[in-house]
Amino acid sequence: MDGQNGTPHSGWMESLARAHFSPETTYLNTASTGLVPARAVTAMTSAVEAAAIGRPVVGEGFAAVEDARGSFARLVGVPARQVAAGGSAAVYCGLIAQSLPTGAEVLVAEGDFASLVNPFHVRRDLHLRTAPLEKLATEVRPDTALVAVSAVQSADGRIADLDGIGAAARAHGARTLIDVSQALGWLPYDASAHDFTVGVGFKWLLCPRGVAFLAVPEDLGGLTPVFAGWVAGEEPWNSCYGPVERLAESARRFDESPSLFSYVAAGDSLALIEELGVERIHGHNRALADRFRAGLDALGHRAVPAEGSAIVAVPGLGHAAERLTDEGMPVSDRAGNLRAAFHLYNTSADVDRLLEALARC
Repeated sequence: MDGQNGTPHSGWMESLARAHFSPETTYLNTASTGLVPARAVTAMTSAVEAAAIGRPVVGEGFAAVEDARGSFARLVGVPARQVAAGGSAAVYCGLIAQSLPTGAEVLVAEGDFASLVNPFHVRRDLHLRTAPLEKLATEVRPDTALVAVSAVQSADGRIADLDGIGAAARAHGARTLIDVSQALGWLPYDASAHDFTVGVGFKWLLCPRGVAFLAVPEDLGGLTPVFAGWVAGEEPWNSCYGPVERLAESARRFDESPSLFSYVAAGDSLALIEELGVERIHGHNRALADRFRAGLDALGHRAVPAEGSAIVAVPGLGHAAERLTDEGMPVSDRAGNLRAAFHLYNTSADVDRLLEALARC
């Protein structure tokens, strides 16, 4: 612990931030969009420039997809063959939604993110039931087919009881779908404990938009690859015309045609997360968030209770988000909350500047 500013390895993290990131603001909005590391920007820029002169990085791009698939697999603790690569969490949630039989019950948390919930809502022949996040495990019933929940809530940073939810689902024969879009990259997570895991890369994983992943069980989860194109073939370059006669025998059968420019950058972004280690990032982020919560208490504000979260939401202060952003401290207004998110490129000085601005308000 650094005695001067109260965060673990703070000097090391500040050096890291200067080496890989160059924000022109006090950036506190990773829960909306993460910053892209310099080396990932260089890789993506080179790929775009190559395409502009007639040398598109097709082979290198697809190799980057495999590198990113492997990194994601290691981060969530499953083999790469169980991971599909695409561009949208909502599409993968839709894939799972269409696989459910008519009348199946899907249990979701109240106020969870639309991209997770709506694919089940629009299937009018399903029974979509909501429950408070804290009661989700106790609300699983014998007729529940699937529990779909974000590991960390977008609106306020609350962390789901994934162990309890998983145990309750198994006890009742239900499957689980966990959205790690607001978790992976700072919160340790084990996809092998759940049936399906979905997540985007452009937040805490520091990738450009257009990168998303789906982890499935060893048996591929009984999903029908209704979105499968040529890239989903066991031999993609021999699957370009007519029906794909042989789908990939791995989760690659659920691949979407990838945004190659984004995936070229994603390889470097995910590699950085792996190099630093999620446990180390978790400690850093949590210390900053705890510092902010303590400062809020001193100012007479109370954050939404979300122990251990890197996301801090303050009810009733959402209206201040625009002003703070204009002052060079990008934050969000979510569900009426002022939402600040702390990641590896943030420092104690960032926290203190935000608190000083709130004190002036």
